[in-house]
Amino acid sequence: MTTTSPWQNRQRSDRAPVPLRHGSQVSKREDEAMQRFRRYGLGQFIHFGLYSILGNEYQGVSARDGAPASEWIRAWRGPSAPDGWTAIYDRLNEQFDPTELDARQWARQAKQLGARYVIFTTKHHDGFALWPTAHSDYSIANSPAAGRDLVAEVVDAYTAEGIDVFLYFSVLDWHHPGYSDQVPTDDAGRAAWQEFLSYTRGQLLELLDRYPAARGLWFDGTWGKAWIASHEFTYELERELRERRPGLIIGSRFRNDEHGARHFDSNGALLGDYEQGWERKLPADHAMLAGNDWDCVMTIGPNGWGWTRDTGDDYLKTTDDLIELLMRCRSMDGNLVINFGPDGAGRMTAHEGQIATELGAWVAAHAAAIHDAGHVDLDPTGMGWLTGTDDRIFLTVLNRPVTGIARLRFPGDAERVPTAARILDSGRELELRRTDLGLDLDDASYVDVRIPAGLVTERAFVIELELGAPDAPARRREAARM
Repeated sequence: MTTTSPWQNRQRSDRAPVPLRHGSQVSKREDEAMQRFRRYGLGQFIHFGLYSILGNEYQGVSARDGAPASEWIRAWRGPSAPDGWTAIYDRLNEQFDPTELDARQWARQAKQLGARYVIFTTKHHDGFALWPTAHSDYSIANSPAAGRDLVAEVVDAYTAEGIDVFLYFSVLDWHHPGYSDQVPTDDAGRAAWQEFLSYTRGQLLELLDRYPAARGLWFDGTWGKAWIASHEFTYELERELRERRPGLIIGSRFRNDEHGARHFDSNGALLGDYEQGWERKLPADHAMLAGNDWDCVMTIGPNGWGWTRDTGDDYLKTTDDLIELLMRCRSMDGNLVINFGPDGAGRMTAHEGQIATELGAWVAAHAAAIHDAGHVDLDPTGMGWLTGTDDRIFLTVLNRPVTGIARLRFPGDAERVPTAARILDSGRELELRRTDLGLDLDDASYVDVRIPAGLVTERAFVIELELGAPDAPARRREAARM
């Protein structure tokens, strides 16, 4: 989505600070809202809008060769695009009537999945609002679904299930005549852009006022040059949003500083409450996160976020794929957010239903290793991902060792080491022993957990290790003479 890396401005100690008027407004938060964010573990993204009617095709013709993704189908160009395509798309509001959309059913499915928060598209790039906004006539109020407020339905249903709601909002708006990717160069263009900024501010404040249960805003479409040039406006708007809703969580994609730095300001400070740049990608390691909160939003297919009628030979991520991604995120203190794309009637796909059932069962059985567990500062095992709390370590085994031994390396002076081990979901006790490998100049303590040869599992399993004081100090070894 960006032409330059959002991480290029991370804090560096080898350069002098840059004077900033429109840099970061917040430092790392420790309030209840952010503590809650850190314990989510798993979330759900829902992309739903006019594009959901089409499923990435029109009258049997696929947009795959002319549009970046199903939710971008309005941008369809090239020989496969229908004549007058933009005008055709812009009248889809006249067909929009998701008669089978039951937000309570969605929320129950999300609860089954194990999601603790949902991000819902209130308005995507096409500018069509799923709430009856007072700032535009291009909304659900001018559709066959007039009288409904889908944002309210989602907020109410998910909140009732104990799932927190974040509102997705696209700044990019193809429908508004004042929107521009480029910085306006004449008076008429500048006036139109100012009108667009006022409209955007109005819609965002309206969302906060209408849906007080929503806990955060998730932004998209903020890479346009005109938006980047409006850094003074966006700085003040962030301040206004935070004043309007104390405790509001805002991701790093909302705005930039006066030098154009996005996600991180020119001094490396995070521009928001958490890193929002991990879209279909994960950090290489925990150290590169520098202590920032983050989540990874992930598609089930390879790219598209909206419903696709024909997935063809696309690889659809399996439950096992998503377990691995979830635990990799948790091993680095992040949340995994899995996207669901309902069709135009409001129905989730069969594959999404399967994921909700299978992944949800796994998450429920291994919740202790997910929600309150985070990064563990131990060497990687090669077997899977480590998460932990103050008194427990969890090893999610994805690659089962043929030796039947799960070996972990602890510092020789560790004050807490494993004292008991078991299979997390069944409670089956496992044999645990300390192993002195006798490696010269290695004062580490190795702990072996024996995996029973008869243990049969269909998916990844988790070994839970209780921590306690070591029963004896590490053995002193004679140094090799060379």
